[in-house]
Amino acid sequence: MATVRLVSDAEAEANPAVKAVFDDIRATRRTDFINNFWRGLANDPLTLRRTWESLKAVMTGDTALDPVVQEMIYIAVSTANGCTYCVHSHTAAARAKGMTDAQHAELMAIIGLAAQTNHLVTAMQLPVDAAFLVED
Repeated sequence: MATVRLVSDAEAEANPAVKAVFDDIRATRRTDFINNFWRGLANDPLTLRRTWESLKAVMTGDTALDPVVQEMIYIAVSTANGCTYCVHSHTAAARAKGMTDAQHAELMAIIGLAAQTNHLVTAMQLPVDAAFLVED
C-alpha cells in the first residue's frame, strides 16, 4: 500500500506544474501512460519536476551508453537497493528497448555473482590492490 496518494489525471490537469511534467513525460516517452512513481511524486510538484528533469537528462537523448545498457544498469542498482518497483519498471523498459531473454539471463548471472563476490570481499575486509587505484 502506498504511503502517498496517487495523483489522478484530473488532479494533474488542475495543477499547471504537475500537468507540465506529465505532458513532458508523455511527449518524451511517446505514451499516454504515467506510472505510479510519477503519480506519487506529483504530491510535491517541485520534487516531481526535479526528479523528472534529472532522469530525462541521464536516461534519454544523446547518451554515451546504449538505452538497453542504461536500463540494465538501472536493474542491477535497483536489485542491490532492494527496489522491487524499479526492478519491474526498468525490466519492462529494457525489454521494450530490445533486451533479449539471453541478455536478461546474463544480467541475472552478473548481478548474482557481483553480490556474492562483494559480500566475500566485505567479509574479508581486503585492501584494494595498488594497481586498481586511480592515479592523478
